[in-house]
Amino acid sequence: MKSKIFEVGLLDQYHIYIPEDVFRPFVEAKHSRVKIKASHQTKSIEFYAAVKKDKNTGDYKIMFGNRLQKSLGLFMNDYFSMQIFQDTSKYGVDMPEELDAVFKSDLEAFQIFENLTAGKKRSIIYAVARYKTSQTRIDKALIACENLKKGETNPMKIFKL
Repeated sequence: MKSKIFEVGLLDQYHIYIPEDVFRPFVEAKHSRVKIKASHQTKSIEFYAAVKKDKNTGDYKIMFGNRLQKSLGLFMNDYFSMQIFQDTSKYGVDMPEELDAVFKSDLEAFQIFENLTAGKKRSIIYAVARYKTSQTRIDKALIACENLKKGETNPMKIFKL
């Protein structure tokens, strides 16, 4: 499932409004997490997002923070193109290959990870993925696995030694 390509602008400093007619098929299919491709001039990015319905206005919106805005070279009042796809990923985000490799070598930690809530899994994956170097991602994944086996499941504390 995918939407047509449509044009959007920033709703405010951190959100994008998704037109109701574009998102309706996803609502009907009960898909609240989606994959998004956004393009502006010569730049293009893909990311995962949760689409929320604004309780006050009824509008659909997603978080679109500074990191994503900077990736596209956007400024307030810029318009850009976007397309929404059904999220077919296992976790609602791409698993870094380093974390996947560490989990394959540590079945006990992986089983604990698999029993976490979807949100905690995504938080851990995002936390590992944010590091720039592969070696740092491996180091953080190893620390996370050890802490999972010690019973620590709080994503805010999972990388503490």
